[in-house]
Amino acid sequence: MVHETAAMKPSPEARRQQILDAASDCVRRAGFHGASMADIAKAAGLSVGQIYRYFENKEAIIAAIVAQDLAEMREKFAELESQPGTLLAVITQHMPEAVDKCYDLAKAALVLEVLAEAARNPKVAAIVRAADAQERALAQSMLERDRKPEWSDAEFGARGEVLGMLFDGMIMRAVNNPTPDRAALVKVLQATVKGLLN
Repeated sequence: MVHETAAMKPSPEARRQQILDAASDCVRRAGFHGASMADIAKAAGLSVGQIYRYFENKEAIIAAIVAQDLAEMREKFAELESQPGTLLAVITQHMPEAVDKCYDLAKAALVLEVLAEAARNPKVAAIVRAADAQERALAQSMLERDRKPEWSDAEFGARGEVLGMLFDGMIMRAVNNPTPDRAALVKVLQATVKGLLN
């Protein structure tokens, strides 16, 4: 472990990010239970005591990782909403980027570990479900742009849910089948999303 001078000491935000990056790597490699606070501290180049100054426990670290993903999603949704044209046209244009992100194996491994822990751990489940509710609200707000008047609230909600299933499902497919023909996949996804939004 390198001893830092006052001039070298990172900001609290940089230190938190250092811990989150180390925790993400440890969870990807060893799973939620296999990644001890000692392992996370070692990967971050810190002491366990330093980790506890920033995070109460592993659930708090998971909450911060989930919050970070949600913040990135908010930024992406804001970017999509700011672009002119129909939502369908905007989503179609960004589909190759979305597919590449879903097929990032490192990201997929982390997401699946967190979801597996959520199935067993009520604290992690609460974190994941709260984030999912916020994500759905953001998506529904964006989908309002192209909502058809004949869609009931139930149908509108279901269309958004199916859209979410497509992207969440790709994360699992990235593990099961990491090398599909992405160009063909993008083309079929674009047609599927067109069916959902029209």
